[in-house]
Amino acid sequence: MGSLLNELRDTSCRPIEPDPDNTGEGNGTACHQSRQIPFLCLPRETRHLDAESRTPVALTIAGSDSSGGAGIQADLKTFSALGVYGASAITAITAQNTLKVERVEALPQGMVQQQILTVLEDLPVDAIKIGMVLSANIVREITEAISNYQGRVVLDPVMIAKSGDSLLDEDAVDSVRTLLLPRADLITPNLPEVAVLTNNQPTNNTDHALTQGHALMELGAKAVLIKGGHGLGSTCTDWLITSEQPPIKLASTRISTPNTHGTGCTYSAAIAAQLAKSESLADAVMHAHGYLARAIQSADQLSIGSGHGPVHHFHGIWQ
Repeated sequence: MGSLLNELRDTSCRPIEPDPDNTGEGNGTACHQSRQIPFLCLPRETRHLDAESRTPVALTIAGSDSSGGAGIQADLKTFSALGVYGASAITAITAQNTLKVERVEALPQGMVQQQILTVLEDLPVDAIKIGMVLSANIVREITEAISNYQGRVVLDPVMIAKSGDSLLDEDAVDSVRTLLLPRADLITPNLPEVAVLTNNQPTNNTDHALTQGHALMELGAKAVLIKGGHGLGSTCTDWLITSEQPPIKLASTRISTPNTHGTGCTYSAAIAAQLAKSESLADAVMHAHGYLARAIQSADQLSIGSGHGPVHHFHGIWQ
């Protein structure tokens, strides 16, 4: 084996995807030379790195957006842009574009839970982001699936699409409030969402918004990030509320662009990605805030659809 490995090191290798005719191996490195080598360049045991050197991993649990701007698709783009390997568990399938949500279908009962458990069984997931959950049944499946998970959890309580279409059943709001909210390390509602979760009217008043955020803390939230994207004025202000310190203000210039599809998904996914890289909660939120601001600033470089286009997840990578 040793002599053969030495021989293989002198060959030209390139990454490959799993062989559809032999799915027992894949995602490794295949060698190509004059004779066929039917196995990976290195033994399986060498591909498992210690915790300090391995790739950070984040899992997104959310709905699929067929237009690619929000949901699972936005989360995976965000993870990748920030140097984190992304896994996914799909909660629902949407038929949507930049103008509307045409149809929403939940996955068969038990499938969401099975996806999560199967991923956690094998992948060393450092952080989980939860987005669109659609129904009370799916909320229960998620809660049960992550009951023994020890990593950080970010909850984005998605309720309404950018087009105005509902993405959460009315009877699921209480399940989010009582089951998922206490389980999350951070919940990231916008102004309309924090109002729904606290049974209040939406507000643009800072004091009222902070009061609603503290009400979520009283309901069991460990930390709350109130997003000010729905607010008024030339400055967009977010507030991070924790039990350890006074609220932290994160402000940025409000950008006039129709291309803001998936901002909430991207924000929460970016926070999860930074947590997966072992950042503190405050640092993760601040870095994610900066990433999202640059993604919105660069959104008009893209030309996607005729409605609310996506932010530019790869603004720091694409030329």
